[in-house]
Amino acid sequence: MCGIVGYIGSGNVPGILLAGLRRLEYRGYDSAGIALASTHGAELRVVKCPGKISDLETRIRETLPEKADAWGAGIGHTRWATHGPPTQNNAHPHLSRNGEIAIVHNGIIENYAALKDQLVHDGYTFAGDTDSEVIAHLIEACYDGDLRDAVAQALARLEGAYGIAVLSKRHPQTLIAARKGSPIVIGVCDDRTLVASDVSAIVDHTRRVIFMNDGEMAVATPGRVDVTTLAQTPVTREPRRIDWDVGRIEKEGYDHFMLKEIHEQPRALADCIRGRLLEDAGDAKLSGLAMTAAEMARIGRISIAACGTSLYAGMVGRFFFEDLAGIPTETEQAAEFRYRNPIIEPDTCLVAITQSGETADTL
Repeated sequence: MCGIVGYIGSGNVPGILLAGLRRLEYRGYDSAGIALASTHGAELRVVKCPGKISDLETRIRETLPEKADAWGAGIGHTRWATHGPPTQNNAHPHLSRNGEIAIVHNGIIENYAALKDQLVHDGYTFAGDTDSEVIAHLIEACYDGDLRDAVAQALARLEGAYGIAVLSKRHPQTLIAARKGSPIVIGVCDDRTLVASDVSAIVDHTRRVIFMNDGEMAVATPGRVDVTTLAQTPVTREPRRIDWDVGRIEKEGYDHFMLKEIHEQPRALADCIRGRLLEDAGDAKLSGLAMTAAEMARIGRISIAACGTSLYAGMVGRFFFEDLAGIPTETEQAAEFRYRNPIIEPDTCLVAITQSGETADTL
């Protein structure tokens, strides 16, 4: 899962962002980046790269000759590649066409292709392959002097799930965050404000936090947070105090990670299918499945290859494929499958499942 951290206030902003991103490393990622707004709005700078946070730190030292306290706000991100490979252009943050707005995004924008087509028609160009980049361009397209209003208008056009943080060169003392299906938490301090996808990224700075709900947007300035709905109706939310230690915060209050993950399953399933099930049409929209309806109709057998927990998921999948689709399905231990000489019949669909995307048997 990708990670978000944002900060507005005085101090070493790049260092604070890097420290927050390191707290999120346990989630896994393949690229990282930060965007910084100078104190007086003269500049918006993005530094990002594929690889580890240590690589990003090196890149920051090489490309930011300014003093660390020259920046008044920033946003950072660790990305696990979904739309597009882990490249420089696909790493977050993403910039708008005019270079004045930067965004970081967790989640999936289901209608990004249609939005992208419209933006391209309107003269916008895209640097990468991600669904997230449309958000930056869409905010610019909606901008008319009011950043809050532009973000609200842009988010109203998105279908799917998102947790975002937005930074603007024209509004250097403002940081905007919003949530729909992807967690966002706000850290409240007297003279600074933090935004993150996980409490662990901000606990070194404050224990007073606001957990955002779906459909909410927060406008943060140093030491102040205003929470509203996307329709900009004010929401009253008192900060909660978190008294757990860091290890327990990463486990969100559960005794251990396995128990946390068990309890996360309903939410994880809801997030996975959010925006993909078209109940009124009795259909599903699987944007990552590069097969036509005719190709899927020709499938005569499904073979699922996986290991460990992924194999257990494949066993559940076998049940559904046979019970709901009436397609003969078999599960294979992937570590053995690769050394066999399996009989693959014509019109067999092979489904390879992996938790990390990098297991040797899948590759």
